[in-house]
Order: sequence, then structure tokens, then C-alpha cells
Amino acid sequence: MGYQASSKIHINLLIIVIIVLIWSAINPLDYLDWLAEVSPGLVIIIILTLTYRKFQFTTLSYFIIAFLCILTFIGGHFTYSEVPLFNWIKEEFDLKRNHYDRMGHFFKGFSAIVVRELLLRLTPLSNGAWLFGITTSIVLSIAALYEIIEWLSTKISKGGKAAKDFVGMQGDQWDAQWDMALAFTGCLIALLFLSKWHNKLLKK
Repeated sequence: MGYQASSKIHINLLIIVIIVLIWSAINPLDYLDWLAEVSPGLVIIIILTLTYRKFQFTTLSYFIIAFLCILTFIGGHFTYSEVPLFNWIKEEFDLKRNHYDRMGHFFKGFSAIVVRELLLRLTPLSNGAWLFGITTSIVLSIAALYEIIEWLSTKISKGGKAAKDFVGMQGDQWDAQWDMALAFTGCLIALLFLSKWHNKLLKK
């Protein structure tokens, strides 16, 4: 795939993400929760846009980043525990909770490909066990840091509604452990099944 073709795909991804961001900002369920949810994605978009000419990721990495941003913006609009499709799934299959949050954390594990690319291009690391282990450790660290931020938000706001929506525990005391385990699972699947494709894209 040529440089111009890749750039067009990247621009189209950016446009789609911005459209979803604008939609998510229109009458969200709670503006404070929306701001907390979308802020990380918004910061990432700004950084990637400003550094695009100096450092371009592979299209696979951009697809993953765009997909994760879209998931975050949808969750911010409805709050993770009230996404309509997953409320329907909850009622249809008699589940105990809305699982959109669980799905989101699983796919956040796919950010391993982005981390892997940064390590391959900016450090002396090459393909092998060290790359796999360090990438996995970084993804798990990010997942744990996110859970700490969620915990701190409940302490700072003293358990306010926005903080509860942001955390999205839905009454599960093991929510943080589930979130980290799902991110870990997503990370392993991404590395095991996408690494060869990623290597081919990196060579180009």
C-alpha cells in the first residue's frame, strides 16, 4: 500500500472518529462522566495529529486506536452501564449486568499492537520473548493504572453519581480484577494472532 493510499485511510479514520466524538457530545447522559471518559481518547487524537508528519504508525495500529476511541466515545455518551444494545442483551439473556464495559476492557488489550510498534521502532528490542513479555507488562500496567484512576475518582468525589458511572462497577466487587483480566486476555489474543500481519506492515 502506497504512502498516499495509507494517508487517505488515516484521514478517513480521523474523520470517522471526530464524527463519533461530536455525536457523543450531544446530550450525553451525564456531561461530567462524558468528559472523564472521552478525555484520554481526545488527548491521544491531538497527539497523533500533531506528530503525524514526524511519526506515522502502521494502518493496523491506527485502526485499533480509532476503534478504541469510538468505543470510549459511545461509552461516554451513554455511560458504560447504560449502552442500549448491551442493555437489550442483558434483558434478552437474563444477565446480571450490562457487559459493554467488559467488552471495552477486552478490546483495550488490543492496544498491545500499538505498544509493540513503539517498542520495535523506538528501542533496540526485536521480535522474541522479551518483546512479548515487555509489551504484555506495559498493557497490564496501563490497565492497572486505569483502575487506580477510577478508584481515586470515587475518593475525590466521595462516591458521587458521576464517579460511580465512570467506574461502572454495577455492584461487582471484583470489577477491577475482571477489567484487568479481560485486558490481559485481549492483549494475548492480539499478540498471538496479529503480530505476523503487524510485522509485514512494519517492513513496508
